[in-house]
Amino acid sequence: MSGRIVVTGGAGFLGSHLCEALLAAGKRVLCLDNHLTSSSANCAGFSSHPRFEFVACDVSEPIHVEGAVEGIYHLASAASPVDYQRYPIQTLKAGALGTYHTLGLARSKGARYLLASTSEVYGDPEVHPQPESYWGRVNPVGPRAVYDEAKRFAEALTVAYHRAHGIRTHIIRIFNTYGPRMRMGDGRVIPAFIQQALAGKPLTVHGEGKQSRSFCYVADLIDGMVRVMDSDHDGPINLGNPEEVTVEALARVILELTGSASRLAPAPRPEEDPERRRPDITLARQVLHWEPKVPLKTGLQKTIEWMRGAPVR
Repeated sequence: MSGRIVVTGGAGFLGSHLCEALLAAGKRVLCLDNHLTSSSANCAGFSSHPRFEFVACDVSEPIHVEGAVEGIYHLASAASPVDYQRYPIQTLKAGALGTYHTLGLARSKGARYLLASTSEVYGDPEVHPQPESYWGRVNPVGPRAVYDEAKRFAEALTVAYHRAHGIRTHIIRIFNTYGPRMRMGDGRVIPAFIQQALAGKPLTVHGEGKQSRSFCYVADLIDGMVRVMDSDHDGPINLGNPEEVTVEALARVILELTGSASRLAPAPRPEEDPERRRPDITLARQVLHWEPKVPLKTGLQKTIEWMRGAPVR
């Protein structure tokens, strides 16, 4: 696919990396963002590129884009627990109204459409690892519900537009992703641990630290995302790293890489914190010929190097 691409949430962590990759591939990129949880600093390295355009836009309001559009990546949403608990209504509106408006734009332009969904649709899973066929175990009124249910609704709406209007749609379920441009204060475990380690403060490990996650470096995730958009696969597809690590083990790796003498400090587990999370990426391997390439230590080292010089936002 060539030509103009719309990226909602394009000034966020993932969105800025996607915009940069699309520009490198020769695309024209229109970034729509309201900076609720993002920053213009994320786009500083390419903001003056002749094929890049930024428009301040809240996707929960009607969207008007002049001219042809070949593809829309809908990434706009608060993504960390700190952010979506601070902005619960805005998070729900981004998933519901934002998806509605961007799908309407895709329909009017005859554009392909990709929804950035999340592994949170699986909730605290009873099936491990999680395949796309698993329906999930989500509390619709729990502390994580505003994000989980916004994405579940967004998936349902995307599929409805595909079936009713014939729009070429794609849905990716993103598992924990990390890398440069993450906000250190956003509450997610990797930037939190790195920030604490660099400051010589204790690393806050919730519970016994035996809960597990699977972490995918941002460059691998963006590669998979672009492959999905260029594919003919229209159902949900997992994108993540199947290598599983406990939170305690992650903390110790970060201490090693930062050279920090910080200790681990136990804290209560957040309510409804999932016990295990690991993607089954069989489908991505078969359909996209994709799997993560960046080892955890390599990706963490790149992230640490970036965060050493990053301002706290």
